[in-house]
Amino acid sequence: MSRILELWSLISALMIQGIGLVLAGAAAAVFLYIVLRKHHSRGITILLSAFFIGAMLFFWFPIGVPKNLEYPFGITTYGPAAGPTLPLKNVFQFFANLKNYPRIADISRSPLDVPHATDRATSTTVKIDLTAEEVLSEIAPGVVVNYWTFDGTVPGPMLRVREGDRVELTLHNAKTNLHMHSIDLHAVTGPGGGATVTSVMPGESKTLTFTALNPGLFVYHCAAPNVANHMSHGMYGLILVEPKEGLPKVDKELYVMQGEFYTTQPRGTRGLQIIDAAKMLDGIPEYIVFNGRTGAITKDKLVIKQGEKVRMFVGNGGVNLISSFHLIGEIFDTVYPEASMGGALLHNVQTTLIPAGGAAIAEFTADVPGTYVLVDHALARMDKGAWGTFSILGDARPDIFDGVPGHSSGH
Repeated sequence: MSRILELWSLISALMIQGIGLVLAGAAAAVFLYIVLRKHHSRGITILLSAFFIGAMLFFWFPIGVPKNLEYPFGITTYGPAAGPTLPLKNVFQFFANLKNYPRIADISRSPLDVPHATDRATSTTVKIDLTAEEVLSEIAPGVVVNYWTFDGTVPGPMLRVREGDRVELTLHNAKTNLHMHSIDLHAVTGPGGGATVTSVMPGESKTLTFTALNPGLFVYHCAAPNVANHMSHGMYGLILVEPKEGLPKVDKELYVMQGEFYTTQPRGTRGLQIIDAAKMLDGIPEYIVFNGRTGAITKDKLVIKQGEKVRMFVGNGGVNLISSFHLIGEIFDTVYPEASMGGALLHNVQTTLIPAGGAAIAEFTADVPGTYVLVDHALARMDKGAWGTFSILGDARPDIFDGVPGHSSGH
């Protein structure tokens, strides 16, 4: 029954936005003919009907008729490659392939899933395998999205190498997928960040070899056309290139990425949802989330001990919004602005900006026990899903923070 409801939610969206326009136009033409025929001869009725249909098509064709049978209808773009519209044949292929898509119980990647430090004094060759997987999973309770992923989660796995390492990265495209995919790593010096040599069709694999020249925390993402469309389905992650001397030791490291999802139906509509290219182009997401879905980062799964020094690797998959990343109740002791390494560090920072397709490294010390909230401090975005919680466990510190808890403060 749940799958029938998912299909109906998708079909209804297509009918309302596409076929509904055609049916409405046809119904209007028939109705007009019947009305005119009661008062005029057949010849005059046909002439007036033709005039009406011609006027309707004159105004409707430029905005409402699909170009090359693409969905959504009537979108004009000026990018260097194909726009985000979807050929209608792909819609039918999607329906035919629906039963083959893997269903993922939890699309989110744990913020604790951070690779260990390289702890090497010399460079080496690092081999990495990633698989582009198109899957179905919930972005919110009962709301199912066709995610496009690296290794079946959003974000994809965090990658970690050392400055000077030679990296051999093989990208696989799962046989069950419908679309071509690639990978552009912002850590790569070379055409397309690697995308030009990793474009793979379903069932194919290709290998990119590069040298990690610059230390820093970098975004990687799919760069197959339309790039924004692929990223809006969840195809992004972070790669850390450690400086040769390594990073200062901390007690815990966390992995967080913000992303935007543009569903056709309004936020909270249950069933299977598709990405709305018009909303994406206008930058009006229905969901803004950390680590792939609403409620992905929770205090019952993310627990920090008092006194621990915590480093957060934070990225912004975009594709439109700048993140104003903030930790309610803490101050970042140190921030690597825009994940820069080798430059000036910032200290005692309340909120740090993370551009679309960018990253930051933020550190804090867990001083006072309690529940803490991660947010994008463009706070209306909390209601679209941009928040998470973690717990600090330890002894009370009245010398730092004291008072009697009252009614909820909204945090």
